[in-house]
Amino acid sequence: ARPAARGSARARPGLLAAGHRFRPPRCLARLRSSGDVVFSGRFDFGIGAGSRPSAPIARREYEAHGLPFHDAAHAVGALAEALTVITRLWSEDEPFDFDGDYVHLTGAFCSPKPVQQPHPPIVIGGGATATLRVVARYADVWNFQGGDMADGARRSVVLAGLCTEIGRDPAAIIRSTNVPVYYDRPSDTRAGIDQALDAGFRHIVLILSAPPGFPGSR
Repeated sequence: ARPAARGSARARPGLLAAGHRFRPPRCLARLRSSGDVVFSGRFDFGIGAGSRPSAPIARREYEAHGLPFHDAAHAVGALAEALTVITRLWSEDEPFDFDGDYVHLTGAFCSPKPVQQPHPPIVIGGGATATLRVVARYADVWNFQGGDMADGARRSVVLAGLCTEIGRDPAAIIRSTNVPVYYDRPSDTRAGIDQALDAGFRHIVLILSAPPGFPGSR
């Protein structure tokens, strides 16, 4: 992705809803800010609360790296504080202290600052109401994982209500969703795109699997 993005004036690199629990907010801010500098102000910052506790396989990576696997309430609360810290690191010139419920910093700063101001677009993935509250406050783009687009439309309505509660225009947040690409059934891919558009999603992420014959293909 890096050579392709650097060789294009339009491509926007970035991760889609990376779990924030793998790196402290200070590190995330520094890494993504540097990415925005490298790609001349075309970096999208994707973040999410991380894997659901109800999915046993999700614990594997946390255990492998000696990281705690907290419940959903902790993960979403920590996500909100992480975004508070990250946006401050990107925008404030003077070091600052932060003493939250989940994040504690002393003399925190970020250099270099991102090229995009006030910050790179923030993409938040997730569908639970608690996560949507964080989306309403911080996101420029909301990503719904895809699948049941009727459910996606319902969650979009919930998001709109949460935006209204805090005085934010719901239309300020781009609705994004994921559509799988079927190499041997392009009509199914087109149908998936049409369903997403009909549900009000205007940013479509095409999910590519390994082509037939490639390692890891099915």
